[in-house]
Amino acid sequence: MEIHEILGAWYEKEKRDLPWRNTSNPYRIWLSEVILQQTRVAQGTEYYLRFLEKFPDIFSLAEANTNDVLKIWQGLGYYSRARNLHETARYLASHRNGEFPGSHAGLLKLKGIGDYTAAAISSIAFKEAQAAVDGNVKRVISRLFSVREAINSPEGLRTINALAREILDPENPGRHNQAVMELGACICLPKKPRCINCPLNAVCMALKENTAGELPLKYGKVKVRNRFFTYLIIRQNEKTWLKQRGAGDIWQGLFEFPLIETQSQCKINDYPSLLSEHLKTKDGEMQIIRVSDPVIHKLSHQNLICSFIHISFSGDTNLAHIAGNAISISEFDAFPVPKLIERYISVSGF
Repeated sequence: MEIHEILGAWYEKEKRDLPWRNTSNPYRIWLSEVILQQTRVAQGTEYYLRFLEKFPDIFSLAEANTNDVLKIWQGLGYYSRARNLHETARYLASHRNGEFPGSHAGLLKLKGIGDYTAAAISSIAFKEAQAAVDGNVKRVISRLFSVREAINSPEGLRTINALAREILDPENPGRHNQAVMELGACICLPKKPRCINCPLNAVCMALKENTAGELPLKYGKVKVRNRFFTYLIIRQNEKTWLKQRGAGDIWQGLFEFPLIETQSQCKINDYPSLLSEHLKTKDGEMQIIRVSDPVIHKLSHQNLICSFIHISFSGDTNLAHIAGNAISISEFDAFPVPKLIERYISVSGF
């Protein structure tokens, strides 16, 4: 049997029952692929079902308010994915009557859709013979053929893509792509591959050479940097203050408490002068209620070391020049905020 035949038979028998399987609806396939980028299946499934309940089709997503889209995405991270989904939905609704392009080349022209996502949608929804190559597929291919080039290098990626096309099932490319991804997710694991359960163990070169633990090869990791955030949770006449993050940094478009970023972690004795300088307050206007212990929030290439300072303000001092907009504390849950802030408030409150 050919490799794609073995994979197809294994997949039909062993595939997980996931809500985006067994559908040719390009909207649902697109949504699942975007959500599952940088997201575990268990977490992604919850968001997928919640997102579909709120936005069941292209038109409902296109008509939505951006803040509503970001709010339902809250906690998934990589918020550019949500903004691109929303922008592309608006384009498809207004320019193509909600219809997706039926080809890999056409899909690549849409914002936020790259080579892998275009291949996944075109092969699963439209049966176009395109190999979809994600991280799982790269790992499977590199071990299956003992690829000795770094998979994050141009040369290595070209080799992986060529081999992925070579074993593609032209009659059922969607099922094939899902089968290879499923193999990588469930059997050909990064650290402890379950080679004894693999349907391709008879033809796997890495297993034969006992090199599965070494592959795939990669260049060195990107250095992680530390950032130090101090959030100001201001309480003033049953209101608090939120600012919307701009472009060019993490969490674009989300709301957060007024933020002071410093080069190092502040000490408790530093806060009165730091706040006085930042808020331009007069004596007696501000009172520090409490300061949280440092909270560490890890992103892909950044560690955020965050402190939350709870502050009470007297009178009607207008802080809009540095603190954004005053909102009723009861309205807070309606705003899309980073998961870090949502978790902190759910435990500590205002």
